[in-house]
Amino acid sequence: MKYPFSKEATEYVKALGFSIQDLEKEEFKPILDRAEERVKEALLGKREVRRPLREEIEILSFPVSIIMTSAMNNQVVKRRFADFEAKRITEWLKEENCENLIKVAKSFNWRIRALRGEIFALHFVDYLKNAVNFNEAKWKLVNRVLSNGEVRLSKNDVARLLEEEVRKYIENKLNVKLDIELPETLNERVEKLTQIASKEVKRFKLEETPKELNQEAFPPCIKNLYQSVTKGLRVSHIGRFTLTSFLLNIGLKPEEVINLFTSSSDFNERMTRYQVEHIAGARGSRTRYTSPKCSTLQTHRLCVNKDELCNKVRHPITYYRIKYRMLRKGKSEK
Repeated sequence: MKYPFSKEATEYVKALGFSIQDLEKEEFKPILDRAEERVKEALLGKREVRRPLREEIEILSFPVSIIMTSAMNNQVVKRRFADFEAKRITEWLKEENCENLIKVAKSFNWRIRALRGEIFALHFVDYLKNAVNFNEAKWKLVNRVLSNGEVRLSKNDVARLLEEEVRKYIENKLNVKLDIELPETLNERVEKLTQIASKEVKRFKLEETPKELNQEAFPPCIKNLYQSVTKGLRVSHIGRFTLTSFLLNIGLKPEEVINLFTSSSDFNERMTRYQVEHIAGARGSRTRYTSPKCSTLQTHRLCVNKDELCNKVRHPITYYRIKYRMLRKGKSEK
């Protein structure tokens, strides 16, 4: 029952029948403490060395940590939490025997079976829905042994694919809108975590995001969209969203992005302003959107003119940050 997403864990939590307001009670303090600790570990990127806790505390603290993270309403924090928790679970998966590993995989409806010597056969559809997010050549289907619609995998391969499945599962949970009133005890902890997050996210962005715009560092997909817009060519809705969210996330102001679209033949200032400000988080839900990742752009056929760096990243903004540093380093060496 140690996996919080398992059927057994879910049924266990439901059977207890406690509500969010029960967290105000003293007996639930260990669960709140552990939930807060889980989020803090993800923010700081390091796990606390401590005694093993009772299994029920680990199980119950998971949904509470989801609520805490979701209440912070920060996409960067949500991604970091999902990644951190997924990696934690991967460590457990690598220690499992084949029978238990298959049991976990089947909880996500994978069509998987064990072969000899810790080798597994996974249906190619279940393989692709997770491996599509990996950029290493070894994960390409053409580089795998495929027989009767099944992909041959090692135990570590299965664990890595499950990590991606768990990450997506957690992200989906985090992006469900909270329609509940949080008790004061929980709000106080969320506030403490938000203060930690503001420092960590700020540091993360200072380290990662260039201060000035450099079009030379644009990934090919963004460069193509940017040129299409400035030439007044029609761009699809997903293309406009991708370009807008990318530019806002690398530092352009909404007004600068709006001005970029004035060249479009179908430019409508009122509509463009509304859309740009909505993506920037200045309207509606106040959520600032990030640009789609590479796999999404591939699905919508916006991934064009791929270069060598494209094969090493899975997000346009990651490409931009790396290319920007490469260009700066090249200039400083001249």
